[in-house]
Amino acid sequence: MFELGQREIDAVAKVIREGQLFRYRGGEGGWCDKFESRFAETIGSKHALVVSSGTGALICGLVAAGVEPGDEVIVPSYTFMATPLAVLAVGAVPVIADVDESLMLCPKSIEGNINSRTRAIMPVHMIGRSCDMGKIMKLAKKHDLLVIEDACQAAGGTYKGKGLGSIGHAGGFSFNQFKIIGAGEGGAMVTNDLTGYDKAMVHHDGGCVFRKHADKVSTPFFAGTNFRVSEITGAILCEQLKQLPKILKRLRARQAVIREVLGKTFTLSPTHDWEGDCGTSTPIIFDTKADADAFLDKHRETAPFWPYKPIDTGRHVYTHWTPILDKHGAWCEKANPYATARKSLKYSDDMCAKSLDIMSRSVVLLTPYESTLKELRSALKGI
Repeated sequence: MFELGQREIDAVAKVIREGQLFRYRGGEGGWCDKFESRFAETIGSKHALVVSSGTGALICGLVAAGVEPGDEVIVPSYTFMATPLAVLAVGAVPVIADVDESLMLCPKSIEGNINSRTRAIMPVHMIGRSCDMGKIMKLAKKHDLLVIEDACQAAGGTYKGKGLGSIGHAGGFSFNQFKIIGAGEGGAMVTNDLTGYDKAMVHHDGGCVFRKHADKVSTPFFAGTNFRVSEITGAILCEQLKQLPKILKRLRARQAVIREVLGKTFTLSPTHDWEGDCGTSTPIIFDTKADADAFLDKHRETAPFWPYKPIDTGRHVYTHWTPILDKHGAWCEKANPYATARKSLKYSDDMCAKSLDIMSRSVVLLTPYESTLKELRSALKGI
């Protein structure tokens, strides 16, 4: 969250004064509904559903797209564990594939992991960058696969003019404390498919059958869960969304300076669309791990960029996903999707050696949102 202040305070105060905190049973047409409409328009999707987290958004996206128990979903080796956890939550199993030097899911690795059980691909637009959606969508069409985009770190980003999250069959976003816009916690699922949207809506609200919109639902009701948010979250997100263009403009302007300066000395990690990049970070790649380590040893404490290696984040590297690697896919074995997974599906620490090598040779610089361009150029002299 880059902008947070009086606008959000006033919006929350209004919700509390009016006393309608629940988005349904009197809250229809309120903050949550407004946010969904505006967010769908922003992303370029027909439908949006606000939920309680990015994980919930991905789960709803998988439900909307039609992923089922027993299916396999290809996910990248560099992402937060929520990506494979969402797959397991719908009874499917994640297949972990390599990333390439862009740090995004590698199309060649995707194709190498496709088999008769593969049902979907889940590209993750990490650190505000876009995956190669052109190649991924071609692969999906060739093999009749679904695509659910994890855009949790890329709200407002684009790929060749199309909003990230709107390109595949469904997309998921996160609005927690550490995202581009947020409300502490929260998320949104987007899709162009009405029936898929209705399935996600039923899944996110176990009480959907009792709502005013129940007679408009285009799919039979089933037992859902509860990923609802309150009007307080909706109010904060409405105000946050108004700030998104300003946030992206400021981030991109500062990233452009970083790219201009560092690009003269270092090799910037390849990208699939600089123009659509959110601008939250700038990754550079070295020939060897030793070169990356030397750079990091020298600049690790360099403010305001705070460089880090992707491999050192821990929670974003597949080797640290203990429940996944141990195939503990649920609270008991009877509910564990791995119990019926194909026997040849195996995980190991070295299964994505290419990814580990790339992540160990890459260094990411954060974009200093608060710095002026003059301050930024001055700080870059030290790098």
